[in-house]
Amino acid sequence: MTDSKSTKSSNHTSNEMWGGRFAAGPSAIMQEINASIDIDKRLWREDIDGSKAHANMLAAQGIITAEDRDQILGGLAKIAEEISIGAFAFSAEREDIHMNIEARLADLIGPAAGRLHTARSRNDQVATDFRLWCRAAATRMMAGLSALQTALVEKAETHADTVMPGFTHLQTAQPVTFGHHCLAYVEMFARDKGRFEDARARLNENPLGAAALAGTSFPLDREATSASLGFDRPMANSLDAVSSRDFALELLAAASICAVHVSRLAEEIVNWSSAQFGFVQLSDRFSTGSSIMPQKKNPDAAELCRAKSGRIIGDLNALLIMLKGLPLAYSKDMQEDKEQTFDGIDALELALAAMSGMISDMSVNEANMAAAAGSAFSTATDLADWLVRVLNMPFRQAHHVTGALVAMAESKGVDLADLSLDDMQSVEQSITQDVFSVLTVEASVASRTSFGGTAPDNVRQQARQWQAALTDQ
Repeated sequence: MTDSKSTKSSNHTSNEMWGGRFAAGPSAIMQEINASIDIDKRLWREDIDGSKAHANMLAAQGIITAEDRDQILGGLAKIAEEISIGAFAFSAEREDIHMNIEARLADLIGPAAGRLHTARSRNDQVATDFRLWCRAAATRMMAGLSALQTALVEKAETHADTVMPGFTHLQTAQPVTFGHHCLAYVEMFARDKGRFEDARARLNENPLGAAALAGTSFPLDREATSASLGFDRPMANSLDAVSSRDFALELLAAASICAVHVSRLAEEIVNWSSAQFGFVQLSDRFSTGSSIMPQKKNPDAAELCRAKSGRIIGDLNALLIMLKGLPLAYSKDMQEDKEQTFDGIDALELALAAMSGMISDMSVNEANMAAAAGSAFSTATDLADWLVRVLNMPFRQAHHVTGALVAMAESKGVDLADLSLDDMQSVEQSITQDVFSVLTVEASVASRTSFGGTAPDNVRQQARQWQAALTDQ
């Protein structure tokens, strides 16, 4: 918290931060471009946690006294309380979250505060804070994905028998069940969750103790700070520890792939909720109206989820481009890493929550889905399969016969099931009345019993397995 003494002279404050090397403080423009506190103040919890672990380790190693440690820990606890209740005044003159906290600590406990930075640089400090934040973010993404999977699995079980058209090229292809369609996204989001889990495991190494770039001459116990902060191990190379940001790249890469999956589902919801499809209806909680057209009910939440994917991918690209030309070790360019990462993760977290709510509240028009499922000769493949299975016809011949029957039905303006047996036998004499048993959409989906197929019994079994797996997490 700034007071009259600390704000009298920006030059004086800046010189205190940088030591005796500089005779004059920065220009106003330099202060503006250099300060990151508006962005990195989000790291205050991580910064305080890292400082506590560092202070405890310094005392345990005899580098600072127990008395200094206790004063530092007490002051940090006070600062955490001030920030959490909104009573902390962040100062752009102090550049970043690290110096804001350190300056306030000096206000509270005096000279002992200066001992906290022994054997530590802002370089390893920010790398530690950022890894801690990204680790927690990965955990939150996994939880958000689990919630979305749960919503989809519940819909899948409810609609294991609900038939709908399956599409290729956005053209009706074969009947599937809506439950099967939902479970496709459950599988996608499971892979997304695995990517976040992998990213979390890889980033869980401790940079603290690398100092500016070369390590330190003080007898640190980096295993102790690693254990205190929940890291698996200290990072093995001090240059790598302060300069690597691939953990943020990997987090955003996982977020970008996940956002693409969210966007694909959002696109389908936008289509399905239109009057032309009429497959689903979104609740009022996840729709908006029009300022001029009173009949409109717009799927804005789905559209915004779709749009978020571009933003998240852009954040990943921005970070990739920012890092690609940097030599080892730390460069000020890296100050730009957090805004992109925070933005991408915030956007995905919101999109996952919105999508979970939409899916949970969404109602399904089973009649419209069933009517569409039987259109556009969607059971043609079932007819071809019947010719192969029952008449022992080579598939290529069966494909040709079926194509001729589709052309006949199209010319008559009817579906395949509406052709007479005589019609069918005029194309292939050996066809029998039994062929009509496979030409309903219900028979079509029921026959797809191969592993991973759309048969309702398959869907129910997969839904139950997913429910158990998600409950155990």
